[in-house]
Amino acid sequence: MVQSWIRVRRGMRPLLLMALALTLACLAAGCDGGGRSGTEPAASASQGAGGGGGVAPSGHSGPIKIGFAMDTLLEERWLRDRDLFKAAAEALGAEVVIEAANGDDAKQISQAETMIGEGVDILVIVPHNAAATAAIVKRAHSSGIKVLAYDRLVNNADIDLYVSFDNEKVGELQAEAILKQVPRGKYVYIGGADTDNNAHMFKQGVFNVIQPKIDSGDIRVVYDQWSKDWLPANALANMRAALDANGDRIDAVIAANDATAGGVVQALAERGLAGRIPIAGQDADLAAAQRIVEGTQTMTVYKPIKLLAEKAAELAFKLARGEDPGADRKVNNGKIEVPSVLLSPIAVDKFNIDETIIAEGFHTREEVYKNVKQ
Repeated sequence: MVQSWIRVRRGMRPLLLMALALTLACLAAGCDGGGRSGTEPAASASQGAGGGGGVAPSGHSGPIKIGFAMDTLLEERWLRDRDLFKAAAEALGAEVVIEAANGDDAKQISQAETMIGEGVDILVIVPHNAAATAAIVKRAHSSGIKVLAYDRLVNNADIDLYVSFDNEKVGELQAEAILKQVPRGKYVYIGGADTDNNAHMFKQGVFNVIQPKIDSGDIRVVYDQWSKDWLPANALANMRAALDANGDRIDAVIAANDATAGGVVQALAERGLAGRIPIAGQDADLAAAQRIVEGTQTMTVYKPIKLLAEKAAELAFKLARGEDPGADRKVNNGKIEVPSVLLSPIAVDKFNIDETIIAEGFHTREEVYKNVKQ
C-alpha cells in the first residue's frame, strides 16, 4: 500500500512541476481571468495622432524631446531666439536639443536627420533655404515626427504648423514709415536672402504700399537687389552699386532687416551721406536702435521675440502631445495651406523707442543711448 502511494506521488511530480511552470509564465505575462493582458502596451512617440506627420498622442508619458534646427547663430537676433525658446520649452518640462547650420543647407539637413534619428518628439526648424528644407519635413514625417516652422516658412512641404510674425505687415510698416518722409523720389530696395521665404514676404509688404506710387510716377525704384545669405557685406556691396549707378542721388532706402541696413549705412557713410537719407530696417537689433537715436537709421520693426519663442515652445509642446495647437490662420507655401499663428509687429522710430523696445526690456536705455550725449 505504501509502495503504491509512493509510485503515485512520483507520477504526480512532473504534472505538478508543469502546472507550477505554467502558473509562473502566466503571471509574468500579466494574464487575467479572461486570458488577455491586464495592461495595454504604451503608445510609442512615433505613433500617429492623426493627420500631418503624427506624433505621440495626448497623454504621452515622459518628457517631450524637442529638436530645434536653426539656420544661424551669427546674428544677435537668433541668439535671443535660441535662449528664449530653450527657456520656455524647459519651463514646460521639455528637453531641447539645439543645432545651428550657420547658412549651410547640407549641414542643416544633416543636423535635422541626426535629431530625427535620436528620437525627438517634434522638430522645430528655422530654415536657411525655404525650398531645400522640404526634404527635412519629408524625412521627419516618415519617422512619425511633426514639424513646426519657426519664423520662416518651409516651401512646398506638408508643414504641420507655422509660427511667425505677419511678415507682409513688417514690409508694409517699413514702407509706410519711409513714405511719410519721402512721398516721391528715387527709392532703393536692399533685399535679404533670395532663398528665405520671409525675404520675399517682407518685399511683398513693401511693394503693397509703394506700388500705387510707382504706378503714378511719384516713386522710381532705381535699384532692387537681394543680399545673399543676409550678409551685411553683400548689402554693403549692393548699396555701393546703387549709389554708383545713380551718382549718389538716392532719396530713400528700405532694407530687408537691420543687419542689411547696417551695410547700407556704411555705404552712405563712405559717401558722406549717413543721416541724410531715410532708411528702414527691421528686427530691432541693438545696433539699429543705436543708429535710430543717433540719426543714421529712420526706423526698425520690433517683433517681440520673447512672445514668438514662448508661443512656439507652447505649440511645439502641444503638437508633440498630439493636441490641437489652435492655429487661426493659413499661409500657402506652394503645396498646402499651412496652419499658422501670426503675431503682430510694431514700427519703432526715435519717437516711440523708449515706450517699446526699451520699456519691454528688449534693450536697456543705457545700451541704446550710449553713443548719444544726454
